[in-house]
Amino acid sequence: MTPTLPVLDPLAAFVDVGSEEMYVSIAGGPPEVFGTVTMELHRLRDWLKEREVKSIAMEATGVYWLPLYGVLEAAGLEVLMVNGKYTRNLPGRKTDMKDCQWGATLHAHGLLRAGFVPPADIRRLQDYLRLRADHIVSASASVQHQQKALERMNVKLHDVISSLVGTSGRKVIEAILKGEREPERLLALCDVQIQQKKADRVKEALRGTWRRSISSPCGRRWKTGSTIRNKSRRATGRSKRCCARSAARINPVRRLPRQPSVRGSTRRRSRACTGCWSSSAAAKT
Repeated sequence: MTPTLPVLDPLAAFVDVGSEEMYVSIAGGPPEVFGTVTMELHRLRDWLKEREVKSIAMEATGVYWLPLYGVLEAAGLEVLMVNGKYTRNLPGRKTDMKDCQWGATLHAHGLLRAGFVPPADIRRLQDYLRLRADHIVSASASVQHQQKALERMNVKLHDVISSLVGTSGRKVIEAILKGEREPERLLALCDVQIQQKKADRVKEALRGTWRRSISSPCGRRWKTGSTIRNKSRRATGRSKRCCARSAARINPVRRLPRQPSVRGSTRRRSRACTGCWSSSAAAKT
């Protein structure tokens, strides 16, 4: 006799989560299709409760699972978030309908292992921490734009003081944006210790080639960059180099196509983006 797996939960359900539609199957039965708006999520919850479903499994697909998870969790249902590799179907059978049926079959036999999902208050705290991290990254990028604008005007203030977003740096930049250009008056806005120990260096650093077209972008970046201080060494993951090597470091999945070699050149050329290749080709020809 062929051994068969026992069915541990004949009412186990699986939800294939998408951005526009959700496919639900109970124990591998015919799937039902629901939308993703709030009213459809509530209808899906009521549909599961009418059929006395107690346990639902689904994959953690992006952020699409979060609203449904909150609705089902508030209804008192057991929700299992599983890894996609445990519900992978056979090759040639990849459809949303078959995926939810296959996942429901595995869940009914108890073959799915749930991952850890923190409670609602911890998830809310995670959102706050991630938002704070995003603000720090964007603020540090704004500080870099300020330094670039000052460097183009040959104002070396960021080389003399410790931080542009400190008390002294913010006062000096605010005065520059208002039109102040005299180094002595700008020095008077700095901290007392800076005036005593770095007076000559600060005055020489503030003798720049002032240009309004460059100081205006610095002003637009000032409010964002001065709100949060970034203490990390590497603020962003972007690279100034425009080539395939730096692109591969940022996104290893992305692979740029190999560009054709320049006529008459036998040297093996490195892969580069279209702009770099076109400029180098024009220079060689």
